[in-house]
Amino acid sequence: MAELMASAATSVMGSVIGKLTAMLGEKYQLARDVEQGIRFLKDELSTMDVVLQELADKEDDQMDPVAKDWRNKVREVSYDIEDCIDRFMLNHSHGGSKANFVREAMRKVKMLWKDQGIAEEIQKLKILVTDQSERAKRYRIHHYLAASPQPVRLDPRATALFQEARDPVGIDGPREEIIQLLQVEENRHKVVSIYGTAGQGKTTLAMEVYRKITQTQAFDCRAFVSVSQTLDMKKLLRDILSQIVSTSEFDQLQSERWETEQLMRKMRDYLIDKRYFILIDDIWNVSDWELVEAALPRNDNGSRIITTTRSKTVAETCAGIDAQMYKAKPLGDDESRRLFFKRLFHSTEHCPQDLMAVSSDILRKCGGLPLAIISIAGLLANRSKTKEVWVNALKYISAAVDRDSHIDKMKRIFLLSYFDLPLYLRSCMLYLSVFPEDYLIDCRRLILLWVAEGLIPGQGRENMEQLGRSYLNELINRSLVQPIKVGADSATVKECRVHDVILEFIVSKAVEDNFVTVWNRNGFSENYSSNKIRRLSIQHDISRRPEEMVKIKEHAAHIRSINIFDPNSVLLIKNTSMFLSSQVLRVLNTETRVELLEDCYLGHVKSFGQMKYLMLEIWSSTCHCKLPKDIEKLQHLETLDVRWCTGIDKLPASITQLQRLVRLLVGAKVKLPDGIGNLQALEELSLISLGFQTIKFIQGLGDLTNLKVLGIDWWYPYAVVVRHVDVEGHKEACISSLSKLVTTLRELHVVQSARDDRLSFMASCGSTPPPLRRLVFHERRGPSVVPHQIISSLVNLTRLSIGLVSQEGINILASLPMLLSVTVRVSGDSGIRYTISSQGFQCLVKFNFDCFHGGALEFEPGAMPKLQRLMLCLEARGQFNFEQGGLVLGLQNLAGLRYVALRIHCSRATPDEVQDLEDDIRVAAGAHPNRPVLQLVAKIYQDYMAQGCSRRPRDHPMLEAQ
Repeated sequence: MAELMASAATSVMGSVIGKLTAMLGEKYQLARDVEQGIRFLKDELSTMDVVLQELADKEDDQMDPVAKDWRNKVREVSYDIEDCIDRFMLNHSHGGSKANFVREAMRKVKMLWKDQGIAEEIQKLKILVTDQSERAKRYRIHHYLAASPQPVRLDPRATALFQEARDPVGIDGPREEIIQLLQVEENRHKVVSIYGTAGQGKTTLAMEVYRKITQTQAFDCRAFVSVSQTLDMKKLLRDILSQIVSTSEFDQLQSERWETEQLMRKMRDYLIDKRYFILIDDIWNVSDWELVEAALPRNDNGSRIITTTRSKTVAETCAGIDAQMYKAKPLGDDESRRLFFKRLFHSTEHCPQDLMAVSSDILRKCGGLPLAIISIAGLLANRSKTKEVWVNALKYISAAVDRDSHIDKMKRIFLLSYFDLPLYLRSCMLYLSVFPEDYLIDCRRLILLWVAEGLIPGQGRENMEQLGRSYLNELINRSLVQPIKVGADSATVKECRVHDVILEFIVSKAVEDNFVTVWNRNGFSENYSSNKIRRLSIQHDISRRPEEMVKIKEHAAHIRSINIFDPNSVLLIKNTSMFLSSQVLRVLNTETRVELLEDCYLGHVKSFGQMKYLMLEIWSSTCHCKLPKDIEKLQHLETLDVRWCTGIDKLPASITQLQRLVRLLVGAKVKLPDGIGNLQALEELSLISLGFQTIKFIQGLGDLTNLKVLGIDWWYPYAVVVRHVDVEGHKEACISSLSKLVTTLRELHVVQSARDDRLSFMASCGSTPPPLRRLVFHERRGPSVVPHQIISSLVNLTRLSIGLVSQEGINILASLPMLLSVTVRVSGDSGIRYTISSQGFQCLVKFNFDCFHGGALEFEPGAMPKLQRLMLCLEARGQFNFEQGGLVLGLQNLAGLRYVALRIHCSRATPDEVQDLEDDIRVAAGAHPNRPVLQLVAKIYQDYMAQGCSRRPRDHPMLEAQ
């Protein structure tokens, strides 16, 4: 617990020390007393940071209360110092060549007064820091750390080996799946790695596999060992040797006191010609596995190794090039109940009826984690089995652990995973506490929030985003964050979620550390009354509590980020101006769907601030929202996202003065000011409705030389009818500007209504292929057509969404060498069967085929060898025009297929046509060697189906057998 709390303190401390160092540079001409104060603070805080680093390795029950209190006060002083520094830097960062002499003179006079105030504030901070430094010496804080004993605790894995050992719940299916991965009949050496979060039953599952295989297969020797968090290689080797060599040989090894290298050599020599089976449980990192692997010889005698780990990265390393991995799955509802009730009542039938509902609520908190279920069942085993007691237990579990009580078994399991996190990851993990329960997190947005909050170290913005992605991947690999949606490259997680139980754990620690203050259905979190609000997360309706809004205003000067996830937080929206004028606020992220009864003007920005991320999501059909006219004062702003702020119809002219703006995301029909070319830092701009912009604005697009992502809408009907826009002038300006951008754009999204020669700008690269990685076309009136010569030049594309009308178009797409994901919407002759040959599409993993005009599809042998996901959108009417196999042939030729989704267009089709189409795809998927998952996504336009029967449905013996 203290480690997590200290991690937040060390995070802000590192940021403060860095800024203090910068202030001592030549850029800031400091008064002597200010410079002395800054240097004093830097030296003192650097010393305190050493102690905080040591605190990061201690839990609360290992620390004296005095040390904990000192840590908390140092953290709060660090926040106050950083706020003071930021105000000073803001005072010295504005003005510029455009200011006239009088205005510049007045600014300098004001700055002198502000600097005097800063000097006085620094003197006060010196006193606070001195007090904490003296307290550390007086109460011998460092002594408490050095003298803290390391208590010996029961390893929770040990209980997992014996709990339900004779009849484990939910094991049969996973056990057989892993046995199939092991392929014990083959002679080739094989490693299978089981990975998943702590408490998910990995050890129990691995032991069951180990037990069954050793009962049915002959091995020369076998062993089971567990790896400690800090690997003791010598002990591990001795544990293995004790199980594979004779007693006399092992006794001799013990007496000779061999070193690690000698033990490794002995083990390799012993196993080199044997068929062995070894289970290595709970490997913590890659380097540990590399040491263990070096002692285990690879041979072709049918040897097998099973490893378990919490880290996907470790699992991948263990599995090697064969990538034989198994991700431990949570128990289903029925299996969870079986395990829970078996522990408490010996069977499900013996559970009192009045406990069924509350037990379901308790189990929901466990998320199918076997060890969590067993831990809670153990908690309830010695208590009265009454509804009142169980309801109180549910509240206890939901509210997490009281800081004055012992941490229960379930929390202790999660603590093991958290304490293994490097320091740089802990603050990022704590930040997840701002999101509500079951919230689907957009991964890119999360990374941008981390960067804006200063949780990602570094200077270059692009490098910081890449590092943030790396941090997120590490959290996912450690099974602390669940990946929900993964990109076509299988390496980029787009959406993620934090398990409810883990989230409760994180929130309890973040609140205790004053890292975040949460408003939910229970009101404010416990830290609200005794601390300043540093980060505020609104997760429940606060509009009916104006008195709480008053309290928030009192803390506004210290709030660094505000995240609003409640659909009714009108009061906060109306007070946005107050927050925008804060000098310490970095993030304002609102997601509100509310029908405002009046227009919402976000007011004025009264002073320059630290704001880096501003996202306004306000869904309303009745009001208009207006951004501040003086938004240029937010000179640190990097992200402005108003895509889902439905009331905004234009942006203020001053937005073109935001020199650090990197992402500008607006909704359709929003008018932008002229001068967009001034935003030289801009890398992402969408979605721009060109019909609402001036020709001067469109010409300015060509000056955005750093632009990488662009979204444009070429739809003109409204503009032509109402505003008499010069469409030809717009067209020429578009081609000119986009021709300048084609050498830098990485992503282009185009909304259009018909064939359009404005795409000719893509040909302006000459002999150099455009660097586009992603190209998406959205058509309003059927598939538009892109010239084949343009598409064939886009050899760097990895993702494409496009409309086509011919087999030739399919063949051209197949020739693009780097495509990972393709969406094709075809139209034209309803009698065409589009053919995918073995030529091309060699890297494709995702294929969406949309054919609502009677066409069909065939995959020839060897087609799309790496395809995993196939989405079919097919028209049922007229499928019997194709004599053999229906609309899709050759599904079995997709060697890598794992998932098939089907959407059926039912308009004017008879019921038997719809059923036959579904049956055809179901039979084809069932006959595929991989047995891919089949999902019927939807049957659309069922209200327009024809009556009767066009012909007798085809018989499917396989379906009858199923």
